[in-house]
Amino acid sequence: MAARSSVHRLLRDASRRGLAGSARGAPSALSSGAFVPALQLQSARCYSHTPAALKKAWDPSLDEYKYWNRETSKHGEASYVLDMSPESIQKEARILCLAAADDVANSPLTDPGNKLPFGSKLLHTGIEPSDFPDALADESPNVLFVSPSCPHARLQLPLILHKFPSIEWIHVRSAGIDFLESEELPGVTKKGLVMTNAKGQFSSSLAEYAMMACSYFAKDIPRLLAQKGAKVWHDFDIEELRGKTMGIVGYGDIGRATAKLASTYGMKVVALRRNPSKSEHDPICDEVFGTGKLSLQKLMSISDYVVCSAPSTVETRGMVNADAFKAAKNNQVFINLGRGPVIDEEALVESLSSGRLRGAALDVFSIEPVSLDCAGICARIVVCHCSPPFAAKLPSDNPLWEMENVLISPHNMDKTATFMHEATEFFVQENLPRFMLGDTLLNPVDGSLGY
Repeated sequence: MAARSSVHRLLRDASRRGLAGSARGAPSALSSGAFVPALQLQSARCYSHTPAALKKAWDPSLDEYKYWNRETSKHGEASYVLDMSPESIQKEARILCLAAADDVANSPLTDPGNKLPFGSKLLHTGIEPSDFPDALADESPNVLFVSPSCPHARLQLPLILHKFPSIEWIHVRSAGIDFLESEELPGVTKKGLVMTNAKGQFSSSLAEYAMMACSYFAKDIPRLLAQKGAKVWHDFDIEELRGKTMGIVGYGDIGRATAKLASTYGMKVVALRRNPSKSEHDPICDEVFGTGKLSLQKLMSISDYVVCSAPSTVETRGMVNADAFKAAKNNQVFINLGRGPVIDEEALVESLSSGRLRGAALDVFSIEPVSLDCAGICARIVVCHCSPPFAAKLPSDNPLWEMENVLISPHNMDKTATFMHEATEFFVQENLPRFMLGDTLLNPVDGSLGY
């Protein structure tokens, strides 16, 4: 009831601002043909009723903590305000979609049968600037939705921005933005453009995978399967996760979701992140280190299980190298569910072969060449970012295939039947209404950092 009351108060205040704005602001035509007052934003809205004094630095309800999590964030509040108080709209949303036309995961945005928020309109969909008529410039598109299904998106993005300089906001449907990496990308946010992503949509399923991988080795699942196949009844000692230490390299939303489950299992959690001060008072993280070789080696030396969820950036590629693996605690299990290029794969293979590592669970790899179904679009690149059926696969000659102490999954441990569809729904139902209401957008991305 308290949450609903706070929304009603928000509606009341928005209505009052709307009446005041209508007396002094000229009307703005919306895509639906209706008119609403052109209002000036009075103050930043806050959907949380928690007093600021009671909030912590890690608290997702903090106004400064602008990141979405589908389990813990409040759903649909901005949409509710928009539906109940359309006069609160600060600006229209005129959207371009940089994506393959047959990308069904974009249907919440592109399917004409789906209703977009009042005051928003999809102008066009295409995969390169020539797909977008020049006449669209007259409509001043201000939102660009970018899907990984766009071939060579890293090349197309700067060209689209040049063709339509009226764009104010870029939303990326995926959590990773490495498929957009280019020399021009760092300058995007410096030019005043806002970039956001789908962070927080995929965290829970990856966290579940991480705990499954821990149990795979702790309970010696390979031995159980081998004994079942041989119809052999031999008992053996297994290992508890309780009391073990999990080290998390890259303590973002995926890392914290994993830490939450690990803490529930009774594990100690240590983490590595660029800004350790943001996790100083986090109740599920026992210790946090800053980035750097020595910090990584410290984490590796005290962790029984290491989960790597760091993004792929210029700074992180090859970060977990031979020196890091040499520092690893004896009998350690290494789990990579972030990006393959963050790991020096040759050093990983050597550590697994020598017995320095007990095992590894890998959902991503340094090279994932794609099949010819990709029509040559991706060729042999670090990671294929095309949508299905352009599936990536680990080369058959990769030595990891032959290693009994390695659990391999085909980069699908966050691939639920609706995961990308839900990522588009986040754009339509959460961030798009915020944009039109003039509120702070969720999941800001720094183009110069790559996340």
